[in-house]
Amino acid sequence: MWYAVQVRTGEEEKIKLICNKLISNDVLEECFIPHYEKKIKYMGKWHIATEILFPGYIFMVSDCINDLLLSVKKIPKLIKILGDGNEIIPLYDREVEFLMRFGKKDHLIKISHGYIENDRIIITDGPMKDYEGTIKKVDRHKRKAIIEIEFFGRTMEVSVGVEIVRKI
Repeated sequence: MWYAVQVRTGEEEKIKLICNKLISNDVLEECFIPHYEKKIKYMGKWHIATEILFPGYIFMVSDCINDLLLSVKKIPKLIKILGDGNEIIPLYDREVEFLMRFGKKDHLIKISHGYIENDRIIITDGPMKDYEGTIKKVDRHKRKAIIEIEFFGRTMEVSVGVEIVRKI
């Protein structure tokens, strides 16, 4: 099962490394942070950078939730595994599918490419292809799109990299 774990924003990488080091492989299959690629311009050129998709969260994959709960209590600065207050709730299938489809095995959402035709966004290449309906807004200057998804039991807006090559 996949679980979302809330941590202090800015300390995601540090806590992920601690979890991978302190929690046995028998208990924790994988601990990861989903990222997305984006383009930034500095020194007159465009460069690819990565950003955390869900700041303040890391994700854990485990089939031993009781052992995982005992292990994470030893991790400093780990806030909580998400649940409903009474029990820990794994991610829904659609959330796992989103992370796997868009981020693949390396949990990195690549830049999508497309164009705008009559105020309609058409993605021709990349993970957003066939998901144009989830795009709320495109910032052509910053080369990113805001998409709306259901995650953590609520509707969220997250950024992903998008390159609009032309407007028709």
